[in-house]
Amino acid sequence: MLAAAAVVVVVGTVSGVISAAGEGRGTDEARPDTSASPRLVPLPAVPSASPSPTVSASPSARPRRTSPSPSATPRAKKKQQTAPVSTALYRHPASRVLDWVRAHPGDPRRPLIESRIADRPAAVWFADWSPDTVTARVKAVTSGGAAQGRVPVVVAYTIPDRDCGGHSEGGAPSLAAYDEWIDRFAAGLGGGEVVVILEPDSVAQADCLSAGQRADRFASLARAGRVIKEANPRARVYFDAGHSGWHAPAKQADLLRQAGAASSASSDGIFSNVSNFHGTADEIAYDRAVLDALGGPSGLGAVIDTSRNGNGAPADGEWCDPAGRTLGRAPTLSTGEARIDAYLWVKLPGESDGCQGEPGSFSPSYAYDLAR
Repeated sequence: MLAAAAVVVVVGTVSGVISAAGEGRGTDEARPDTSASPRLVPLPAVPSASPSPTVSASPSARPRRTSPSPSATPRAKKKQQTAPVSTALYRHPASRVLDWVRAHPGDPRRPLIESRIADRPAAVWFADWSPDTVTARVKAVTSGGAAQGRVPVVVAYTIPDRDCGGHSEGGAPSLAAYDEWIDRFAAGLGGGEVVVILEPDSVAQADCLSAGQRADRFASLARAGRVIKEANPRARVYFDAGHSGWHAPAKQADLLRQAGAASSASSDGIFSNVSNFHGTADEIAYDRAVLDALGGPSGLGAVIDTSRNGNGAPADGEWCDPAGRTLGRAPTLSTGEARIDAYLWVKLPGESDGCQGEPGSFSPSYAYDLAR
């Protein structure tokens, strides 16, 4: 086996960007934007030593250590509503990298980290079990994006038995509780465009569950996709496809089909490489193979986490803050590649997998190395 996905700090935080719970800082809403507004056009690709740079932006899909509502709207119209109109992604004003940039104006590493990482849009993770506040916290992000005419990316990451009890263990206490949490998560999505990354590792890493547990999890994931799309028909929901160094496409497609990813009622497609390092070209080929095997509507696509994949995955399979990695492709909703809907920074570059610092903490030295 080859990779679990996300090392995160889950006590009141989100991986990649600080959650509304504010890293235990006592706030239930996203902080006001105190930085310059992001640019109104997609940013150019980040230069890289690799001929095909790529990037990923949230806590890592880490390679296993053995390896390198019912709606009156017809379905067709509902699917049309989910097609992105805006090509500009939203940069949430609360993140650990922005905190560091604001607190260290004189640090010589600051200009590079700010321009290459902090100024780029990244995903906002909802990884803490806080059902009473999740609606307001999601709304703070989606309303911020809507106010700027930009598309936010949010990550739902509270599935029970998360990470099979590994570094990112946690999540909801039961699937019934998870279903309730998803209802509240969806209630904050509003009516604007939003990309939802639904539960990293939840499908690719399901082998640790019994057959019955997998079936129950997959039923909850399919329900989650339906609830999200019914709450906001313009939401685009993507399901966990692992990455190109993990399961064979046919196996991954079979698991995804069981989880509802082939149904337009639940899904807009798949995501891959979250928190991992596999090159963009490899991920494009892999995702297309998974989509071909998955079947379903022709409009299903894929998004790729490109935040740290500029040099590809380490040959030795190291997953924890490996040296020699670089930023990959800049986040964009315009890839120019058939069936590839977006390159996203799901894991924020510079947030540690647990070796450069505590899992999910920001390491300026690691960020600087990635950005050079």
